[in-house]
Order: sequence, then C-alpha cells, then structure tokens
Amino acid sequence: MNARFGRKRTGMLGATALMALAASILPGPAFAVTAQKGVSGDHWGVITRNTIGSPVAALRKGPFGSFGVQGSQARPPYGDGSLGLEVADRSTSLTPPSEKAAFGNEVDFYGDRVLGLNRVGFHVFQTGENVSYGGAGNMPNITFEINPNLAAAPGTTYASMVWTPGPSPVVNRWSPYLDATTTGTWFLTGAAGTATGCTLSTPCSFAGLKAALNDGGAEPTAYSVAVAKGRDYMWVGAVDGLRINRTVYDFEADGVRARRIG
Repeated sequence: MNARFGRKRTGMLGATALMALAASILPGPAFAVTAQKGVSGDHWGVITRNTIGSPVAALRKGPFGSFGVQGSQARPPYGDGSLGLEVADRSTSLTPPSEKAAFGNEVDFYGDRVLGLNRVGFHVFQTGENVSYGGAGNMPNITFEINPNLAAAPGTTYASMVWTPGPSPVVNRWSPYLDATTTGTWFLTGAAGTATGCTLSTPCSFAGLKAALNDGGAEPTAYSVAVAKGRDYMWVGAVDGLRINRTVYDFEADGVRARRIG
C-alpha cells in the first residue's frame, strides 16, 4: 500500500506495461504499483477556503526543547522541522469569534477510497499553556474532506471526517506517535454525521466510523487531507510525522517530505 489510501489513480505520470502487468496479478486495488505522486510531498500548503482569521500554519525549524528536555522528545521526530500552528480564540467578528487553520493537500488524495484508510496519526508538540487555555483536550486534529456516499443520505456529497485526539501524554516536549485508529474519537459534519450517528456530540471510534460509512451505498471517497486547529481555543504548538497508511509526511522548513515505511 502506498501513501494514499486505496484507489488506483491514472493519468499521473503514465503507467508502463510493467505496471499494468503487475496490477493484473496483484490482489485488490493495485495502488502499490501506480505512479507515486501521492508520496512526492508536492501540493501541501494552507487550504485557504478552510482557514479563518489570521492564524499561522507554517513549516518551521524545531521546536527544540522545552528548556531542560533532552533526548528524542527534545526535537521533531523526523528531521529537524515541523508544521507550526498558532491559532487565537477571540480574534474575529464571526461566531464563534475564534480562528481556524488548515494545512493540507487538496490534490493527491482526491478520489481515494476512504474505507482503504487503515493507518493514520501524528506527533504533536503540546504545551502546558495550551492545556491552560482549553484543557487537556485542546489539540489539533486531522480532517479529511470526503464524499460520504451514504445510502442513508444519498443527496449528501460533502462532509468533514475529523479525528479529535485525546490528551497528549506529555507536555512541553514532543509526544510519541498518536494513533488515530486506536485513540481519540471521530465524527462527521452535517447530514452525514446525523445519518451515521458519528457527530461532534456523539463521536465514534475509528472502526465504528468506517462501519457507519459502509452502509451499502457507493464507497466514500476523499477530497482532501489536512492538519487543522479551531474554531475553539487558543493553541500554539507544532505537528510532525503525519501518517497516512504506509507514508509518513515529514514537515520540514523547506518543504514536506514523504517517507515510505513498512
């Protein structure tokens, strides 16, 4: 399985005869032999239509520390950079008045099978100040914009599928990998949330969400992927090592690097 989560894509770099032969003998979707545009690291940046106010979502060096912290938790888990996020809580005239940041990719995951997603998560640099602003659950999230294709809501062609992490096990340093398939909760926005029962107020586990999406309609497909924060509490921190199936996206000051893992 490659970085994307489940569908053979065409028209990227042009499949060779060898790729076609391999695809014909491999079981299931042959995305392991398609052109690897999804693991190139291209097309990542601020998703402007999903960003509210004037938050910061920027690739940066570090953070290193905090002071007195040593060892692996004192530096980003991959390379020496990360995605820095800075979001305020009461900085706009909107309701709610808070900001929202979304940094992601609107190109390489488009059309991929949501039910093919089986590994997802990231590392976070959480601070004690962030906890004081909004509690231990004041954390960034992972958001997939999707077409849910629900038999129970056939007219619904858009929903955000959001993973809300549980509290970070550490503060003022880099966390271990936070596995979105086994920790935290998931919800769907709008009519898709109502139809599945996986709403912000009644979230689901990862397995429960996938089961709810698999309701007999056409397979749900992805529009985009993002690391996001807001609209709720002020948060200043960083994220690195966004994992999507067999690819880890390493956020560095000079760009996003895709690292294949086993």
